[in-house]
Amino acid sequence: MFFCTKKVSLNDRFYAILHSFMATTPTSVKLALVQMSCTADPAQNLAKALERIGEAARGGAQIVCLQELFRSVYFCQVEDHRYFGLAEPVPGPSTAALCEAAREHAVVIVGSLFEKRAPGVYHNTAAVIDADGAYLGSYRKMHIPDDPLFLEKFYFAPGDLGFRAWQTRYAKIGVCVCWDQWYPEAARLTALHGAQILFYPTAIGWHPAEKAEFGARQHDSWETIQRSHAIANGCYVAAVNRVGHEAPDGGPGIDFWGQSFVADPSGQIVAKASVEREEVLFADADLSAIDTQRVHWPFLRDRRVDAYQGIDQRFLD
Repeated sequence: MFFCTKKVSLNDRFYAILHSFMATTPTSVKLALVQMSCTADPAQNLAKALERIGEAARGGAQIVCLQELFRSVYFCQVEDHRYFGLAEPVPGPSTAALCEAAREHAVVIVGSLFEKRAPGVYHNTAAVIDADGAYLGSYRKMHIPDDPLFLEKFYFAPGDLGFRAWQTRYAKIGVCVCWDQWYPEAARLTALHGAQILFYPTAIGWHPAEKAEFGARQHDSWETIQRSHAIANGCYVAAVNRVGHEAPDGGPGIDFWGQSFVADPSGQIVAKASVEREEVLFADADLSAIDTQRVHWPFLRDRRVDAYQGIDQRFLD
């Protein structure tokens, strides 16, 4: 079943891909990260996201990434069965809207959604949509946290699609989601599939009571680990976070720290959003820099793939 509002025929898709390969290979692509706050109204959040996608396209963006679970508040602060009502099939109604937006604006879109796969089986899923409106596939979040106010194991089964990359009109991209960003294995395997840009839709912030003492350290760790993925793999990394204070069920809530950013293949931050403001963050990614970085810092060449036995074990006792 195909959920785009305007179906792209196989013939049209063939000629679009053929034209893409016949055209000059792009050496630069403009990225846009949509950093926004969310309300309890999914329709309102979707409408805002679509508006921001249009804004990104008007600003010249070719690939647009939305934040984690952009259709809702971050409901995982509590364990409440009513929130399963927010889930939907993927592809489904929201991907249909994103497919139409991608086709209208000729942009690639990464959209993070609460997927209802089957009764009782739910995932935290990112959909990848090409610039002609074609749904390319999904990534299901592999690493599921269970920390205070981040109670995701109650809602999401671990991903089972593996680490993937998709050739889009403008670049080959990979997607991981939030908690995945702490795991170098996830970034490495996605890069080994050929991803030139790693996208991380995210929902992360401070516990208000911890912010004064630990806030700077926590944020620095988050930024540093992702910059290290860019360095280790010689590719671009783009992390997009939400902003605002959310406490949908009362209690202290979470101060989402924003600061979406793009790091280049040397790990340098080339664009960074604010802590509190909703915005569309733009960044130019020079794809030729990937080869330059990997030639001069040949980490992939020098990997000892014959010596890594045990990396697939929990712990080596």
